[in-house]
Amino acid sequence: MLRAVFFDVGNTLIHPHPSVSEVCRQVLEEAGHVRDVAAIDELMPVVDAYYEDRYREDDTFWRSEEETSSVWVGMYSVLCRRLGIEDEAEALAHRVYDEFGRADRWRAYDDVVPAFERLRARGLKTGLISNWDSRLSALVDGMGLGIMLDAVISSAEVGLHKPDPRIFELACERVGVAPAEAVHVGDHPYADVLGATTAGMAAVLVDRWGFREPQECAICDFTELDERLGLGGT
Repeated sequence: MLRAVFFDVGNTLIHPHPSVSEVCRQVLEEAGHVRDVAAIDELMPVVDAYYEDRYREDDTFWRSEEETSSVWVGMYSVLCRRLGIEDEAEALAHRVYDEFGRADRWRAYDDVVPAFERLRARGLKTGLISNWDSRLSALVDGMGLGIMLDAVISSAEVGLHKPDPRIFELACERVGVAPAEAVHVGDHPYADVLGATTAGMAAVLVDRWGFREPQECAICDFTELDERLGLGGT
């Protein structure tokens, strides 16, 4: 019997607002470095590659607040240097990192609150399991989502990271359910699907950008979630 539904956060529930590039542009401009957002957009693949390289090399950085922040600061430092800003690169990167600790720098996808409301109306527990820094609880509270959550588990706060099954088991313990009574919804086959199923939970892969093949059992958005969970239509 399904008793709880947990969610990943980034690219599953929320997205940067208005965009990563625009936030970077604003931070740089405030520091006296005017750059066109298109120029920043062009460098985003370089920034993403920096993250992916670090993630493939050793994803355990998500367990530590200090190491997590160092990865993000490293990403934005690369951006600054590629934009010709050398001396202040690290300081500006810290400012960008700080910006993304603010609730107003994020938006929930339009289908998130209705999905939470439907699940909770059925008496289900809802929670978050995310590779994130310790600012996550305050962030979702500031976005008005905290009131709809029974648990918020961030990797840096508990010293565990997805796909380690222990972080999923901990989330289940927090809300008082067995893993077999819970589902985890996320966008990453390795961190979310592998981690949840290894812990004994069911998993639903969400693909908001159409990157996955249909046979990977991905849903496009949360209008499909109730049916995938066996709860009937929306």
